[in-house]
Amino acid sequence: MLYISCDGRDLYKIKNTIIKKDSRFYGHIMAQKPSTPKGTRDFNPEQVAKRNYIFNTIRGAFDKFGFQPIETPSFENSETLMGKYGDEGDRLIFKILNSGDFLSKANQEAFSQKNSNKLTPSISEKALRYDLTVPFARYVVQHQNEIEFPFKRYQIQPVWRADRPQKGRFREFYQCDADVVGSKSLWQEVEFIQLYDTVFSALKLEGVTIKINNRKILSGIAEVIGASNKLIDFTVALDKLDKIGEDKVKAEMLSKGISEEGISKLQPLFSLSGSFESQIESLKDILSSSEEGKKGIEELSFIDNAISELGLSIATLQLDVTLARGLNYYTGAIFEVAAPKTVKMGSIGGGGRYDDLTGIFGMKDVSGVGISFGLDRIYLVLEELGLFPETISKNVEVLFINFGEKEALFSLKAIKQLRLEGINAELYPDAAKMKKQMNHANKRHIPFVVLVGDDEINSNRYTLKNMISGEQEKVSLDSLVNKIKKS
Repeated sequence: MLYISCDGRDLYKIKNTIIKKDSRFYGHIMAQKPSTPKGTRDFNPEQVAKRNYIFNTIRGAFDKFGFQPIETPSFENSETLMGKYGDEGDRLIFKILNSGDFLSKANQEAFSQKNSNKLTPSISEKALRYDLTVPFARYVVQHQNEIEFPFKRYQIQPVWRADRPQKGRFREFYQCDADVVGSKSLWQEVEFIQLYDTVFSALKLEGVTIKINNRKILSGIAEVIGASNKLIDFTVALDKLDKIGEDKVKAEMLSKGISEEGISKLQPLFSLSGSFESQIESLKDILSSSEEGKKGIEELSFIDNAISELGLSIATLQLDVTLARGLNYYTGAIFEVAAPKTVKMGSIGGGGRYDDLTGIFGMKDVSGVGISFGLDRIYLVLEELGLFPETISKNVEVLFINFGEKEALFSLKAIKQLRLEGINAELYPDAAKMKKQMNHANKRHIPFVVLVGDDEINSNRYTLKNMISGEQEKVSLDSLVNKIKKS
């Protein structure tokens, strides 16, 4: 492949040379259809309006619960991100090549051996953020002297993962996170469950299940089966139970060095079901020899009792002891939100407690807990269930037909007043044929058009045409405002 570095004038010479030598070659280049990278998307005006509806609903709940907004850069130093998500997560982080001649400082031995793991640190010092939680931990440590603890923050920004694109899974997507740092109180977990319930109630998304587990319970189980030194391997495998099934989970555990005897002790977990309270009672028997496990049971019982007293409007709280989420930093409660069973979709939210996440950046003993909303998946669920309000895409409500310079200026005076009244109005920019302008209004589903000619200017009135009924009438400016507002 030939790479050419040149300024615009050189490019012009090259282009003309190619045309002269082989116009078919140049024509092929110019005809190539542009596209977006796999796992990314364009959004049309209607889609943006629907996404903003979700954003605004979530943001409103965040504000109501006392969270404050922050933003962090789209990319971080590699050392900020790497090693925080486990091996699987690290592989999904997009690395950014160093600027300039990045190969000049490359590890030559790694380069010659084609060892990408050793080569990458020498040619890439930055990476796109994988989630919003680790950058938030970095933010807290970096700005600790400016923050009032406990600190409640929310963040709505895009993240990137080098994942295999599929339905509901993209390489670029938004996360909507809320976290509290500086408090070990379990009332925060209770509040986050209520926050989830508040958002999904506002979206009218019935049938949502908030699944909860506790990392201490998983640690206790690992201890009981003699696999404490393989906790991450154990939890990563267990977390896949609903995706790959019991047999494959057991096979993965065996491949990671967990004994058959230990795996056999897990059997009661694979069939654990029933109410929250009955599962807690079963766990008390399974974890009777683990102090860590018993702590997890106490924490879950506290949360369940509080939610039982407070109640939920639309969501259901469910204990799921196989829930692990496969992330290294959770130490207490773990959340995952499942969409209604009528929709085939992965989790639409998740989070948990991390008692020492900031410790990885040198700030010890700062407990935190947080949750995330999966905007893109929530969008797909609302779309499939037809839950977006019909009025969500507030279109232009009235278009003024342009008959010429004098008429356009008269129209713009009215348009200015309509906009002050909160009405979306615009003037067709060109004095084109009336049929073309009316077709434009129809294609954009604009419900009213206004026609202004000499008669209207002389009488200081406007001809208002209803594009749905076909009716039209001459009205004053005040009447024009009222009629559009009432519609």
